[in-house]
Amino acid sequence: MKLTIERAALLTALTHTQSVVERRNTIPILSNVLVDADDGKLRLTATDLDLAIVDHTEAEISTPGSTTTPAHTLYDIVRKLPEGAQIELTFGEEAGETRVSLSAGRSSFLLPCLPKEDFPVMAEGELPHNFTLSADILTDIIDKTRFAVSTEETRYYLNGIYLHAAEIADQPVLRAVATDGHRLAQVNAPLPDGAADMPGVIIPRKAVAELRKLIDEGGVDVGVSLSDSKIRFQVGESVLTSKLIDGTFPDYQRVIPEGNDKIMEVDAKVFAEAIDRVSTVSTEKSRAVKMSLEGGKATIAANSPDNASASEEIVVDYDADDIEIGFNSRYLLDIASQIDGDTAQFVLADAVSPTLIKDGGNADALYVLMPMRV
Repeated sequence: MKLTIERAALLTALTHTQSVVERRNTIPILSNVLVDADDGKLRLTATDLDLAIVDHTEAEISTPGSTTTPAHTLYDIVRKLPEGAQIELTFGEEAGETRVSLSAGRSSFLLPCLPKEDFPVMAEGELPHNFTLSADILTDIIDKTRFAVSTEETRYYLNGIYLHAAEIADQPVLRAVATDGHRLAQVNAPLPDGAADMPGVIIPRKAVAELRKLIDEGGVDVGVSLSDSKIRFQVGESVLTSKLIDGTFPDYQRVIPEGNDKIMEVDAKVFAEAIDRVSTVSTEKSRAVKMSLEGGKATIAANSPDNASASEEIVVDYDADDIEIGFNSRYLLDIASQIDGDTAQFVLADAVSPTLIKDGGNADALYVLMPMRV
């Protein structure tokens, strides 16, 4: 294998692929990226056995071939090379069968490699459900839900975003839901052609994070193909394939309160800033703040075991019975950061029941937050 490629093109492809590779691996081949050069294209593949990414980029191929080499080392080298550098990669008789040669300007490196035959290939199988989502819609879906994904491994079925087709007033929608048992985030988007018969799937947290990185550039339509067990995203020249979480997502509809009758509307930015300031004195573990609603004002307060305290009063639109309710301030700030409109609407029942939070600028998003004892 012998090829020449511009640094920026190789760096972009490596940025996409190396982040899938775990820093610590008990299986050596999983630390490597598969480098495949043929027909004017360089193809890089990385996997952790649950997730695989393939990225294509144009290169000047003198001799076709393929091998595997450490992903993070290769990425770090290319990242540190000067902008505009032309990189030459060689593998085979010229560089020796056990190492890859990389040269750029006055710099040269020899990297170890492992046989390409040892590199695991993720079998996709049939992916019968296919549709396209705009990058903007997919970004919105991810950002408005992933903060609520659970990190508790014992409840593995909550370790991802539940994507499925649903209905609102007989109108079909594509819905994403995430919950960790303390808060829930739900967002709806127009149901794309081809998604009506899709099964409900739970996309793992890591796959969501890698997908979000790929679509960061925006403005690209994303092709989605899925089955009961796998999902594939085509983002430009990158293809991300992931196993789905094999579990049943809980009946989230039961958690969304319907009988709450106390409505508070507040300027979302003012509210978030007040929560952020007051929570500075709360304990690192609980991050508890208390919100007292009375007439047209809300008093937000926090205390700590070492006798520190803080409070702030903000103007709100509220005319129901007085109420005191406690929340985890970090959870409140996570939700507030996703509010698109100027106002956030809190629909409350009492101090111990779930609170519904709606976005004044986006009717497709809603959040549920469990109160805490303060």
